[in-house]
Amino acid sequence: MTCKLRIAIVDDHPMVAEGIQSILESYDDVVVGALNNGRNVIELLDTLDPDVILMDLNMPDIGGLSATEIVLEGRPGTHIVILSMHDTPEYTSSALNHGAMGYILKDVPTDEIKPAINTVIQRDSYLCTGAKGSLALEGSCARGADGPGADNIALTCAEPIAQTGRSRPRDICEDG
Repeated sequence: MTCKLRIAIVDDHPMVAEGIQSILESYDDVVVGALNNGRNVIELLDTLDPDVILMDLNMPDIGGLSATEIVLEGRPGTHIVILSMHDTPEYTSSALNHGAMGYILKDVPTDEIKPAINTVIQRDSYLCTGAKGSLALEGSCARGADGPGADNIALTCAEPIAQTGRSRPRDICEDG
């Protein structure tokens, strides 16, 4: 018997949540539930016991960043991927600084969702192509970056902090 991944989708737009749910239900190795705001996922966290949360950034009541922090306070082992329409470095960096392990823009192809989940469940960070590009920072190395000026891009991803199990940003171009 194979253990199935428990995935919670948290988005206040039913079409988005139901669409992602439908895509993920086509895989045999996942169980999916959808919620419409951050407060619901916080209140149902122990009942749902999700391995991965796909969290919308902008929601009424409790937004994605606050919900991410609260979830990780109580369950530091939860893997959170932010879903957003915002492709600016401020949004991407903020999500990672709040403990998210991944960031996916809502305009990416649907076949990018499952690889993102598989990546964060392995405790690696996942940034979709648009989010990687938005993190153009000063630096001289860029693993995985393409295009003009790629040699000046440094990407930020999440690194676990030992005492709390939370994540903090780090330069993936660090030596060693």
